[in-house]
Amino acid sequence: MNLHSRPMEEASETGGVILLSISQATAATFPDLFIGLAFLCFIEVGSKRVTCPVNGEIIGCEGDLLVFPPGSIVTLENRPVLNATYRAEGVYFSQELLDSVFPEQHPRSAPSGIHIIRAEPHRPGAILDIIRETLSATGLPPAIRRHRLLEPLIWLRHQGVRLPAQADHQPMIRLRHLLETDLSHPWRASEVADHFAMSEATLRRWLGRSEQGFSKILQNTRLEKGLALVQTTGLPVSQIALECGFKTQSHFSDAFRKRFGIQPRAIRIASD
Repeated sequence: MNLHSRPMEEASETGGVILLSISQATAATFPDLFIGLAFLCFIEVGSKRVTCPVNGEIIGCEGDLLVFPPGSIVTLENRPVLNATYRAEGVYFSQELLDSVFPEQHPRSAPSGIHIIRAEPHRPGAILDIIRETLSATGLPPAIRRHRLLEPLIWLRHQGVRLPAQADHQPMIRLRHLLETDLSHPWRASEVADHFAMSEATLRRWLGRSEQGFSKILQNTRLEKGLALVQTTGLPVSQIALECGFKTQSHFSDAFRKRFGIQPRAIRIASD
């Protein structure tokens, strides 16, 4: 998600919730990551530092839960501990489930920022257990599965968390949604302009409201997806490069290092 992108198709196939195991061997800071869906990060080993435009710097430690509203753009750092890889469980919730629990929260509501729920006294790990058990119980009737998957969101609301809907009308978000349908596709501005029924000049002005051009949004979307695949899968880096639209592994690795200041392999193998 992308560890921090928008896995809508997967969410729809699993009742609106996706559970991912995240690992990182080397400390690194990832600036300006886009998080498309509501995202819960349960820290198991190590710590996570997040810079939030609304709530400032937040540091989560083992047992803590960090809650990211949909559409968040944050800078974060995952910090392993001595002789142990950073590990966390990440959970995405679809907007449909969020709307059932937070119906009064609209995209234009004031940004709620990142929330942190401490291990003590709240014990958020119990919520992770509910999610794991529900997703592993393949024989559950859909209605019961949905009811159980709403429980964590109801608990978050009880803790004072607000999760407004994503502002899907924003140009950058709409473009990302399109690009994420196939990141291996050789996207061109002219093709995207046709999709949105506008000229290339209008597309450039439209994206100008996001203060990012087409090429930068495309590159960031591909690299953030690549980061997620490196962190959450065992796929070879060469395969990840191709799936994210890079012609070669070296091209991907060079762009990855320029964007994140670290080589993809260092995410999986601790540096000396």
